[in-house]
Amino acid sequence: MELRPLGDTGLDVSAICLGTMTFGEQNTEAEAHQQLDCAFDFGVNFIDTAEMYAFPTCARTQGLTEQYIGTWLASSRVPRDRVVVATKVTGPSESMDYLRGGPRLNAKQINQAIDDSLRRLQTDYIDLYQVHWPERNTNYFGQLGYTGEDDQDAIPIEETYETLCRLVESGKARAIGVSNETPWGVSEYLRLSRESSGPRIATIQNPYSLLNRTFEVGLAEIAMREHCGLLAYSPLGFGVLTGKYQRGRPRGSRLQRWNYFTRHTNPQAQAATAKYLALSRQYDLTPAQMALSFIQQQPFVTSVIIGATTIEQLKENLESAHLELPRQLLREIDSVHESQPNPAP
Repeated sequence: MELRPLGDTGLDVSAICLGTMTFGEQNTEAEAHQQLDCAFDFGVNFIDTAEMYAFPTCARTQGLTEQYIGTWLASSRVPRDRVVVATKVTGPSESMDYLRGGPRLNAKQINQAIDDSLRRLQTDYIDLYQVHWPERNTNYFGQLGYTGEDDQDAIPIEETYETLCRLVESGKARAIGVSNETPWGVSEYLRLSRESSGPRIATIQNPYSLLNRTFEVGLAEIAMREHCGLLAYSPLGFGVLTGKYQRGRPRGSRLQRWNYFTRHTNPQAQAATAKYLALSRQYDLTPAQMALSFIQQQPFVTSVIIGATTIEQLKENLESAHLELPRQLLREIDSVHESQPNPAP
């Protein structure tokens, strides 16, 4: 497994990161441990989670994902210093009033959040501590049509950043990152770092897939020039790019159980997906491996976050680490993208 630098932190992470949001909802604790064992045996050293997981979020399962990772870490199968653990503090959400009375990105809540995560993960430090989404009103999770809506009550980025700095100073976090951020937000974190000589954000965890290449528009240049690479999430478009939804929604699948997730299933996304599936067949690749290999080959990507509900799916996704797509296939992928750009932003 290829290792890549995590920004300027001195840490190296695998080109594939194990995403874990199914742990505690679609996967039991035993299945979670099996996935973790499988991934690390393959060469993955990077785990991504969040305090709000399992997903979809609810009070019943909040924190279970970190808890399952914690029992695995405590089992001593892999020495702690060989594992890079990333987690996230939750941004503001009216629907999550069960989490600290409604999560906010102020100093008090961030400090409580990391202490709770450390306890569940059974560790003394988080390698990469990330802001899950911004406090201010802006576009993320596929939202379009920015309106500049008033957000004068939002916690300033300055307070969030200064709190993250103190976590690094205390040793509770080794590095910091952002998620679901915009070019303006990333630039603000970088500005604050320059002005204070504080820690720089090491990563940007945003969606990126064959169905959503919007990261390339503004953030890709920032990621490369500022050494804060992309941690690409939803690389398979909620499983759509595997092809399993071409003939409906299989029983027990994520989109069958929670049919309100429609971001990747609109007619334009379905049409583009059909073209990508045809390309993968033409080149004798599985759709998932083609989609994941495409992302790994992008120069602004630090790691691709993969998730699976079965060991079979996980092993197929891990095999993408050994593939390099030929130039002709990359040109044909770009041709499909140009005909139907970003159908699932």
